[in-house]
Formats: sequence, C-alpha cells, structure tokens
Amino acid sequence: MSKNVREFFEKMQEFFPSTKNAYIESVEEYGEVLETVVIEDIFMPELLTLLAKNEDAELLSNIFNYFEEIIKKNDSHLINIFSVTVLEILGNDKAVLKVAKQYMGEKTTLLQMKADKELGRL
Repeated sequence: MSKNVREFFEKMQEFFPSTKNAYIESVEEYGEVLETVVIEDIFMPELLTLLAKNEDAELLSNIFNYFEEIIKKNDSHLINIFSVTVLEILGNDKAVLKVAKQYMGEKTTLLQMKADKELGRL
C-alpha cells in the first residue's frame, strides 16, 4: 500500500473513529488491506449516513476539503481508487449527491462528474 493510500485510510479513521475496529477486522479477515473493500464497506456507509443527515457541516467541510487535497497530490493510484469508490458511490443517490455537492471543491466536483460520465450517468 502506498504512503498516500495509508494516509488516506488514517485520515478517514480520524473523521470516523467508529471505523477503526472494522478496519482492523477487515485486514485480519483478508490478511491484507483490500483498498476498495475498506472504502466501500467501512468508510462510505459512514459518509453516506453523514450526508443523508446533513447535520454536521463542519465535519463534512473538513472531509471534502481533504478530498480536494487528495486530488491535488496527483497520486494516480489513490485518485483512481477514490474515483471508483467514493465518487461513484456518491453518484448512486441523487439526494446524497446534491448534499455532497454543497461541500465539494472544484477538483472534486470535476472528478465526480467524470466518474458519472464514465458510468453513463451524464
């Protein structure tokens, strides 16, 4: 796992402390970090719940500001994983995506639109 991916997982666990045990259990179960599994099964349910409630604007702002930082790092592997997990999943629910767009920065918005286009949603 690359340094940037490891930092991403650490940061997501800071945003969602309740995911730490599930992350450890996933690594133990599979014997390694399955990057897309961790994001889709552990982090995204937390983010989707947060967006659906839309009650913690500060946390959502912090998360989406961090997403902008990820894209600026130009780590093609991390950006690819981020696009096919986080951004594609956000596009699965129009109501959730509408809330997410309130917090997305310019680069995240463009990348999310690209993900939707590649899936044939646009």
